[in-house]
Amino acid sequence: MKNRITELFGIRYPVVSGGMVWCSGWRLASAVSNCGGLGLLGAGSMHPDTLREHIRCMKEATDKPWGVNVPLLYPEMEALMGILVEEGVKVVFTSAGSPKKWTPFLKGHGMKVAHVVSSAAFALKCEEAGCDAVVAEGFEAGGHNGREETTTMALIPNVAAQCRLPLIAAGGIASGRAMLAAMVLGADGVQIGTRFAAARESSAHEAFKRKIRETPEGGTMLVLKQLAPARLIKNAFYEEVKAAEERGASAEEMRELVEAGASVLGGCCGTTPDYIRQLCAAFGKGRVPERERRKEGVCYLSSERRTVEFGMDGRFLIVGERINPTGKKLLQAQLREGIFDRVLQFAEEQEHDGALILDVNM
Repeated sequence: MKNRITELFGIRYPVVSGGMVWCSGWRLASAVSNCGGLGLLGAGSMHPDTLREHIRCMKEATDKPWGVNVPLLYPEMEALMGILVEEGVKVVFTSAGSPKKWTPFLKGHGMKVAHVVSSAAFALKCEEAGCDAVVAEGFEAGGHNGREETTTMALIPNVAAQCRLPLIAAGGIASGRAMLAAMVLGADGVQIGTRFAAARESSAHEAFKRKIRETPEGGTMLVLKQLAPARLIKNAFYEEVKAAEERGASAEEMRELVEAGASVLGGCCGTTPDYIRQLCAAFGKGRVPERERRKEGVCYLSSERRTVEFGMDGRFLIVGERINPTGKKLLQAQLREGIFDRVLQFAEEQEHDGALILDVNM
C-alpha cells in the first residue's frame, strides 16, 4: 500500500503504534516496525539515560523505520533532544505543547516531525510550524484528550478539509474496520494506542493488559477536565477522582490526588518481575545505584514524586519512602487488581522506618 504516510516514513502499512508511557518500550516499537508499521518509543516515562538505552536496543532489533514520541512538557527536554540528535533518530512525534518551539530544531537535524492535535485549528498551527504530518486525535482516545471533546468521526473530515499535511487519525481505532472508516473520512493512516498496549510486547503489567481486555463498553470515563482531560478505567482510583470532582475539589486538591494515584498506578504497573529481580541483584551488592533507580519501572509513591529506594528481603519489595494516606489507600485498591499479592506491612518505625513492604508476585 502506498500513500502520503507510507511514503513519508518509508513504511509498508500506514499504521503507527502510539508512543505510550509505561507501554511503548523497544520491544513493542520494534515489533510494530518489523511488521511494516511505524513503531514509536514512549519517551514520556523515560529518563534520558533510559531513552538512550531503548534507542540503542531499537537499532539492534530492527532495520525498519521507527520513531520516538516526545511530550513537549517533558521536564528534561534539552537533554532528551540532545539524545535524539546524538543517536541519529529519524522520526519524532511530538504532543502536549506547541510544535513551534522544537519543530525547526528537529527538522534542522534531519528528522521528520508529526504533531498530535485535537482540533483543526491546532492542525493549521502544525502546518505553519513546518511539521511533516499531523495526528488528529479524537475524544475517544484512551490517554489524555483535548478539551474540545470532538469525536474522531467529526474531527478527521474537518482536519482533512482544512489542513494540507498528511493526516493520521487516532482515538478509538482498534480494528481494520475502524482504520478503513478513518481513511474514508480523509485520513492517510492511523495511530493505535490501547490495542498495542495490550500486546505481548508491551511493557505494561500483565494485570493492566488483562484489565484492558476485560473492560466493557462504558467501562471508562473522561475526567480531570479542570487539569488535563484523561480517560480512566472505572476502578477505585476513578471513584476517588469522581468523588473529588463532585464535591468541588480545588485544582490543587485534584493535582495532589492525581499525583498520588498516578504514582501508584503508573509506578507499580511499570515494575515488572524481571525488573524487580534486577533491583534485587543490585541491592544485594549494596545501595541500588542512581542509574538503576531511574530506569523504567521505578516507583514513585509520594505527592512530591521523589524517587524511592528499593531493596529486597526474600520475595518482599521494600520501598523506602513514607507513603501518604491517599497513596496508601489507592495502592491497597490496586492489590485487588492483582499487581501485588498483598501488603505485608506499612512500617511506621523500627527496621524499615517509613517504608512500604510489598509481597511481590514473582
